[in-house]
Amino acid sequence: MHSLLISIRKGLKKSFDNIRNERLKLNLLQAIPFWIGSVITGVFAVMYAKIFAWGEKLLELTLNWHSWMIFIIAPIGFVLSWWLVKEFAPYAKGSGIPQVMAAVELANPKEHQKIRSLLSLKIIFFKILSSTILVIGGGAVGREGPTIQIAGSIFRKVNEYLPEWWPKISKKNMIMTGAAAGLAAAFNTPLGGIVFAVEELSKTHINYFKTALFTAVIIAGLTAQTLAGSYLYLGYPKTNNVSLMVMFPIILVAGVSGILASQLSVMMLKMNSWKKKKLKTDRANIAFLVFSALIIASTAYFINREILGSGKEIMERVLFTSDKHEDWYVPILRMLGPALSFTSGGAGGIFAPALSAGASIGSVISGVIHLTPNETNVVVLAGMVAFLTGITRAPFTCAIIVLEMTDRHSLIFHLMLAGMVSSITSILVSRHSLYDVIKVNFLAEIRNKKE
Repeated sequence: MHSLLISIRKGLKKSFDNIRNERLKLNLLQAIPFWIGSVITGVFAVMYAKIFAWGEKLLELTLNWHSWMIFIIAPIGFVLSWWLVKEFAPYAKGSGIPQVMAAVELANPKEHQKIRSLLSLKIIFFKILSSTILVIGGGAVGREGPTIQIAGSIFRKVNEYLPEWWPKISKKNMIMTGAAAGLAAAFNTPLGGIVFAVEELSKTHINYFKTALFTAVIIAGLTAQTLAGSYLYLGYPKTNNVSLMVMFPIILVAGVSGILASQLSVMMLKMNSWKKKKLKTDRANIAFLVFSALIIASTAYFINREILGSGKEIMERVLFTSDKHEDWYVPILRMLGPALSFTSGGAGGIFAPALSAGASIGSVISGVIHLTPNETNVVVLAGMVAFLTGITRAPFTCAIIVLEMTDRHSLIFHLMLAGMVSSITSILVSRHSLYDVIKVNFLAEIRNKKE
């Protein structure tokens, strides 16, 4: 295998040496690693989406067979998901976006060796395995944040495998581009991927790697579309014939969603900090996980199954059926589920659960103020943008993602308004985003760790 790699590298060098135009040769050599990373990212994103969807389907089939099974599979899923991460890949826990943000910060000559604990092949394997087990066990987590860490790991590995003679490529640019490609492939939202890299990750001037970023996002998206077909994450909700007066319910829903999302972030951070201080042994952690799983199982069995899973079916129902108005308590369930799942220590993202929490808030408020079905759709989409903004503090990324996943370009101003209102109201609860605080904790942990 090693000799085959050496001969491939020699062959490549010989081929590129035949190119007489030095500028063309340099541009090609710098672009190829991004292209390779993008294709692999597209393949992994689709594969992971199918595995994750299979996990959600397995949970549904199990509960349709015997609903009491949730009391067995939830504790097993929560404990097994946590144990896999703890034993084999501690930095695979949670969303994956804070890990990528921390890796971008560590991408400097002094600290770049530390990135391998955040982005690696091992992380990819255990991220997929742990999050799938957690969702089979009823965990309210998504796959979108994990896809971003998986993509960052792929791009880092591609960069690492480049031969000595290859022109050096910035690790920071490679990781940021990988993250953008990962988001684009996960949601099928190319513009969202680009805006995410600029708004959430980039502290450097975007001009340095804009071509690589754009081409990587396009290639990753096209690869995902080739394998999964051309699709919209949520389809085409009806939003026509809506008056300008809908701006008032949008502002109301965005304000409420921003405050609740920020409150949820604070609650999850407090739970994480309490666990770190109080749960010193494996036995204590397992007891906490079983207790959390039983809360979720009891809620699903006795009250409403909508506490389980990523919540995509909630978004689809309120946007595309006549059953548009959720019960008043569903937003509480859609915050309780992610709070217990995200702090379990297993792998799993909060993007999709945040979108479904926002959708349920928009749905409840629309019902209270008796909006028309089309107005309800607009307010539900605004709630999705607003709740996700409250978690990420990236209003433009959130607006563009929801815009692209529904193909409702006429709502650009409505969704941006929701994002801006939410980013203002969420600051009233906490100045920093959930991702920022977790990133700072990761950096402190890694920097204090003895090599």
